[in-house]
Amino acid sequence: MRIFSKTDIGLVRDINQDACRWGELSENCVWAVVCDGMGGENGGNVASKIAVETISDCILNEYEDDCSDESLGALIVRSIQKANDKIFKQSKEDESLAGMGTTIEAAFIRNNNLFLGHIGDSRAYIMREGKLTQITKDHSLVQELIESGEITPQQAANHPNKNLITRALGVIEDVKIDFIEASFEKDDILVLATDGLTNYISDEDMANTITQNDLSKVCDLLVDAAKSEGGSDNITVALITE
Repeated sequence: MRIFSKTDIGLVRDINQDACRWGELSENCVWAVVCDGMGGENGGNVASKIAVETISDCILNEYEDDCSDESLGALIVRSIQKANDKIFKQSKEDESLAGMGTTIEAAFIRNNNLFLGHIGDSRAYIMREGKLTQITKDHSLVQELIESGEITPQQAANHPNKNLITRALGVIEDVKIDFIEASFEKDDILVLATDGLTNYISDEDMANTITQNDLSKVCDLLVDAAKSEGGSDNITVALITE
């Protein structure tokens, strides 16, 4: 398995509130976590850091090579719930952090299977045979407007409220987690990205960048492309392939 990632502050923000961590548990099992923090000058930074550290610790301390797929899925959900508890508790204890939260993409790939926990508007895609498919659904106001037929996907790209999310980790005591299980075939590529990338690069341009370049260079190229289109948000992307 090969993993590549990059996080960048962008061209406008004073602090990077994104966070990313990944690791290899065996030659057949890897994991990655990508977060985009929100809430106040420091809140987003704190929330994303807590999420990444908590989930990573759970994975490293609780994963067992012989665990079932069901147990692996439960580990993802349990680690995200634990992170939610920690963020929510700290936001209540420190007024300066009130309302902080973060998006979360927490993924395992093991033995040709993908297990993913998702909250917010960061995204997960699978690139297969040159086609890029988004496998998560944005928890956002704009997504709700698309689904209700009030706006088109084309209108959504420039909607003034496209950054308003409807679900985040750590904002409420009990958060709903989208759990996705999918096949992950040889030569597939998992893409995890925050909206600092996806708001500036179309899926078509992302797919072209991935297919036309050495994968070791793609993260840099995608971040540079987002910056060339304004780079007004933090940018994070992680790629995993077999």
